[in-house]
Amino acid sequence: MSSVLPGELAWYVTGRFYAQASKALADYGYFLHLGTIAAPLFDGEPGEATAHFTFAAQPFEARSISNGALSLALDPVGSFAVYFQAEPRGNFDDPASFALGQCIARFRRSSVVVGTTVNSSAAAAAQALVASNVFSARLIDSEPFQFRGRHYDLREMLGQGVTQFGTAATAPVEPALENYTAVIPFSGSALALGPG
Repeated sequence: MSSVLPGELAWYVTGRFYAQASKALADYGYFLHLGTIAAPLFDGEPGEATAHFTFAAQPFEARSISNGALSLALDPVGSFAVYFQAEPRGNFDDPASFALGQCIARFRRSSVVVGTTVNSSAAAAAQALVASNVFSARLIDSEPFQFRGRHYDLREMLGQGVTQFGTAATAPVEPALENYTAVIPFSGSALALGPG
């Protein structure tokens, strides 16, 4: 198994942020590309229901800061896990479905996450179309797994962890799910931190 070089693309993901009335947030989704796995990551046409590799974050609460036309969200240090689903069953209408299967890695964000939304005017946050964020996450532990006849381990593949750059919509998915005040789609691309 080959590893990703430091600074090389480690993964592409897409998912959704789920906001609750308690102000708790969590994100769930799946991988479009993962490390040096060359085999198809989907059991059929790409989508959440066919994705073999998924992720789920521990809920967290963000703080907000405004600076003119910029709205900043500060997410605290937190953790997320990566799962291998031999039988894919992800469903954005059931976020817990992304935390099923074999847990193959756990990551911890190494610092606060800063999300930025650019508004067309300081008082018109609803007019923004996209938001961005960036964070680094250290690989805490990993578990080897078999996929399409080959052996893999994310620690051997990614080293210490990743730095991810994300883009999110500002318009929520409609209709909102029960128990959530908003569901926001996003995508992310991560670079490998390299060996420790």
